[in-house]
Amino acid sequence: MPTLLRLRAAALTATAVLLSAVLAGCGGDDAQDVDLPRQELDWKACPAPDEAQGGGAPPSPLPDGGEWQCATMKAPLDWDDPEGDTIGLELIRVRTTGTAQERIGSLIFNFGGPGGSGVTSLPAFAEGYETLRTRYDLVSFDPRGVGRSAPVICENDQQLDAYFQQDATPDDTAERAELLDNTKDFNDACEQNSEKMLPNVRTTDAARDMDLMRQVLGDDKLYYFGISYGTELGGVYAHLFPERVGRAVFDAVVDPSQNAEQGSLGQAEGFQRALDNFAEDCVSKTEECPIGTSAQDVKDRIATLLADLDRTPIPGIFPRELTQTAATNGIAQALYSQDFWEFLTEGLQEAYDGNGQTLMLLSDSMNGRSENGEYSNIAAANTAINCADDKSRYDTAYVEQKLPEFRAASPLFGDYLAWSMISCTDWAVPGAAEHPDVSAPGAPPILVIGNTGDPATPYEGARAMVKALGKGVGVELTYRGQGHGAYDSKNTCVQGAVHGYLLQGKVPPAGTVCT
Repeated sequence: MPTLLRLRAAALTATAVLLSAVLAGCGGDDAQDVDLPRQELDWKACPAPDEAQGGGAPPSPLPDGGEWQCATMKAPLDWDDPEGDTIGLELIRVRTTGTAQERIGSLIFNFGGPGGSGVTSLPAFAEGYETLRTRYDLVSFDPRGVGRSAPVICENDQQLDAYFQQDATPDDTAERAELLDNTKDFNDACEQNSEKMLPNVRTTDAARDMDLMRQVLGDDKLYYFGISYGTELGGVYAHLFPERVGRAVFDAVVDPSQNAEQGSLGQAEGFQRALDNFAEDCVSKTEECPIGTSAQDVKDRIATLLADLDRTPIPGIFPRELTQTAATNGIAQALYSQDFWEFLTEGLQEAYDGNGQTLMLLSDSMNGRSENGEYSNIAAANTAINCADDKSRYDTAYVEQKLPEFRAASPLFGDYLAWSMISCTDWAVPGAAEHPDVSAPGAPPILVIGNTGDPATPYEGARAMVKALGKGVGVELTYRGQGHGAYDSKNTCVQGAVHGYLLQGKVPPAGTVCT
């Protein structure tokens, strides 16, 4: 199973849509300049998202009438063979509201995952970036292997339903063997259906794609806003092309110093911290908390629910049942944003009464499943990119050895995230490195924002990114808040710092704290 996504907008967009219907790494190699044929993008009205992107309607115009345009950029399939086969990378943009004199260039967004579709995410959240649009065209893209950009395809919808229902926290030999078999079946399906793409979806490949994108869009420098995994992608770009970085913001920062095991352990700690905050918030309200009499009682009842579901699932969304794994996944999804804590409270209330529908909707959102039962390719792309980047491969004996450490980090999420480490076992291609190289000597200042309550990319990652980027490059800003990311919280201090930097080039003082 894929690890919990390091993603903001795409996952939360799906959550909002589903709930409203019911509730009304990479290597450190040096980049080589490649002389590719010049290409002009043919911008047209955007089509409806396809299944791999998550489906739905074409993006609506923005309130001021701004129209969305889409185009396909050609890039080498294999950057080591730039004159060989090519793939199409899907781009989306909306033009700036500023004058030609006010326009700085294109601001490229990556919303994370890895595996999230920028073509569907940017329109969903663009109203929150209207201030940035006064001087930039807003641009995003489906990275290679994602959405419409030569997507990695693994299992079909019916197989994925079963895959996400499996027991991902095995308790005995038989359950461990079944988890390994299911993981092998999924990975074999990826190789069978996407063999050509699997060696070519590393983050270093995506970084080179972004440099080509910069050139095709007509910018001398890259202006970039990376969220979650997008910070890792941005860091790798800065390492490969330090002299081509313009202004860049990293929000919800991945720790680039960690290997796959350390990243999973960090997520266990982060999601436990978010669960603690959720429980404290519930019992601190003036009204009685409906899911516990104290913060510890809230967490104890959740643990009891998950133990009960391990033995006996409850009805979810017919014909599927809410299993322990689906419930854990749903709880994690709701912790990505404080805006969804109310849905988590309601979902837990329902589950205690034997109804697993809301927690299953949350789980479906995390896994990229639409209401009509179709899956986007986010889980396939997430696994493929992580396994192409991460050199580490773990077996069941190693996971069992590490379980006490993971359980100490999180009684609720520890087992789940420990066992997620086997997702790259017997993967078809080797991983590139233990962790990404983001050292970027010579790059201009990069604004690095950490959120103290972030579950998916814990706060400590921001400081690690600043250190790894190198002296004089990373500028750390702390947001004392909740949820995955800081800018989208609409905190005026955070947004003021980002606007001053991206729009005016004013770098905030290192160590700035926003509350």
